Amino acid sequence: MSGCVVSETSDGICVLTLVAPEMRNAISVEMRETLRDLTTAAQADAAVRVLIVTGQGDHFCSGGQIKPELKPDAARTRANIAILHDIVRLFVAGAKPVIAAVEGGAFGAGLSLVAACDYVVAGQGARFSASFGKVGLMADSGLLWTLTQRVGHGHARDLLLTGRTLLADEARQMGFINKLVPSGDALAEARAVAAAMRAVAPLSIAATKQVLHCRSSSLDEVLAAELDLQPELTATRDYAEGRAAFREKRAAVFVGA
Repeated sequence: MSGCVVSETSDGICVLTLVAPEMRNAISVEMRETLRDLTTAAQADAAVRVLIVTGQGDHFCSGGQIKPELKPDAARTRANIAILHDIVRLFVAGAKPVIAAVEGGAFGAGLSLVAACDYVVAGQGARFSASFGKVGLMADSGLLWTLTQRVGHGHARDLLLTGRTLLADEARQMGFINKLVPSGDALAEARAVAAAMRAVAPLSIAATKQVLHCRSSSLDEVLAAELDLQPELTATRDYAEGRAAFREKRAAVFVGA
């Protein structure tokens, strides 16, 4: 079935797959709504520890689906962008880590989805472009913020103002990609990374993401967040379990409480 998003959860890892391969997984309004709803559900599901977002087939996502038959409508555009905003907020500010597994192209809104993830695994043939200006638009879905967070102001301005295609090797060098693997291996490697993250206490990850998202603009704000959050973590069952596991020289079993 094309034009949908598929969710599959096993071993605490939820894989969300964009499915529209004949359009290089361009994301329709309906797919955006489904991705938002599935991400919301996964973030709320205690059985899910890590999310992976990927595309079916040879591409991640070629951007938003363009329908030439529709006349421009400002209200419709705002509504459609707002759905992507919801998704980006869930990726960036959600308590659970989100990994992008990228094969082929991640253009336009596809690039925005990748940039909002906590960790990016890409196959050697991956390509990225902030292609919005090629159709007379500006970057959206938070890309003006998330791309700068990942690669810095200089690289972000280069990519945003030229719309050029960024190949995998250069993307790895500038820090946009965390792990570069042979083509076809991105999802398998993303699962391996997710398994490593799954071994970390979920409340610890949630607190870390909270600080990175909301309170990391200055050293003093980070230090204040530590004073708030670290004492709370010492009162959790997971902290007690972590101490016991360290003492007993075994792997900890965290429950997120």
